[in-house]
Amino acid sequence: MVHLRVIVAGNLADVVLDHLRTRPGVAHVVHLPGAAVAPVGDLVLCDVAREAANEVIEWLQRQGVHNSGAISVDAGVTVVSDAAAQADAEAPGEGGDALIWEQLEAQARSDSVPTTSFFVLMGIASVIASVGILLDSPILIVGAMVVGPEYGPLAAACVAAARRRWWAAARATATLGNGLLVAAAASLLATLAFRATGLALDRYDLSDRELTSFISHPDGMAAVVALLAGVVGMLSLTQSRSGALVGVLVSVTTIPAVANVGVAAAYREWSEVGGALLQLGVNLAALAVAGVTTLAVQHRATQPTPAAGI
Repeated sequence: MVHLRVIVAGNLADVVLDHLRTRPGVAHVVHLPGAAVAPVGDLVLCDVAREAANEVIEWLQRQGVHNSGAISVDAGVTVVSDAAAQADAEAPGEGGDALIWEQLEAQARSDSVPTTSFFVLMGIASVIASVGILLDSPILIVGAMVVGPEYGPLAAACVAAARRRWWAAARATATLGNGLLVAAAASLLATLAFRATGLALDRYDLSDRELTSFISHPDGMAAVVALLAGVVGMLSLTQSRSGALVGVLVSVTTIPAVANVGVAAAYREWSEVGGALLQLGVNLAALAVAGVTTLAVQHRATQPTPAAGI
């Protein structure tokens, strides 16, 4: 279930309480008059079945509760009571499939911020992938995928686009784009340093890279993998199951390609640069389309029938 903590202005408290007491899927309503001091208002607590949470939160927003107070959402709360079980049974749909848009948008806002650690991780992931390409080592490529943090802003852009928050989508896209530029630059500089110190060969020969040459040669299968990665990544995000393995699946379509851009550029193999860029572009487009489509389908499939008063 989801736990809501709501600060309500005094003139709205009765309306909010009446709605929560009669709304299917809501249990354990607590009212503490005058408990909030900044902002001033009543404190209302309740537990909501996950599949009913989005409707309740949106109703509170339509009443303007967040303008004079606040709505705090704590998802994934375990509640043991008969009332909670009854509320869960009364709420339409399945909690495991439900979307809580405010939670997703809050995560998207956080992942859209271009932090120093994000760019550092992008650079390190790309350099590791570059070493994997130069040594023809799939193990190092997988290691780079584990490090890469690019799924955060990519997922944020999908969530913002699905909600038609175009400014937020542009911000997330800019963060992702700048991260990819940093990754390509790090790969280029690292490869030049490897060549200058003799750690890398002076030639760029695909015959030496039988296991990793596919990175700069896009095909239909790469697009299929990117589409599937986009679906899995978004489902994992909406169900709060996102983890390292999901990041690896998404990174398989991004980090190796952007690293290969830098490696090929260091050897002035412009056809390989073009192939890697094409691979990266196709994969990013497939990830974005899959992510936005998955959100749209999931929202439609889990949209409950409006109850009275909603």
